[in-house]
Amino acid sequence: MYLIQFYLPVYDNDGRAFGRARFDEVRSELTEHFGGVTAYVRTPAVGDWEDADGDRRRDEVVLFEVVAPAFDRRWWNEYRGALERRFAQEAIMLRAWPVETL
Repeated sequence: MYLIQFYLPVYDNDGRAFGRARFDEVRSELTEHFGGVTAYVRTPAVGDWEDADGDRRRDEVVLFEVVAPAFDRRWWNEYRGALERRFAQEAIMLRAWPVETL
C-alpha cells in the first residue's frame, strides 16, 4: 500500500479564492479512480517558501491524500501536470511512500 499526498493552493496567483467546485472536482476524480480520498479543507495549512529570486512567498493550501495498492508513477505524473495547469502552479509537490495498514 502507498500513501500519496499533495497540496493545492486555496487562492490563485491574483489572490482570488478557488471555488469549492474546483476542489470537489479533484475529490470526485480521486474517489472514482481510487475508491476514496481524504481532503483536509476546513482549515488551510500555511506554507512559506522562497522563490527563484529569493523572495519569500506564502500560500494557504489544502492537503489531499489517497491510499492505493500500488504507486503508478506515470499516472501520478500526468495527474500532477493536469493539476498544475488547472491551478496555475509552476509545481505541485506530490509525495508517496509505502505504508502498512493495521
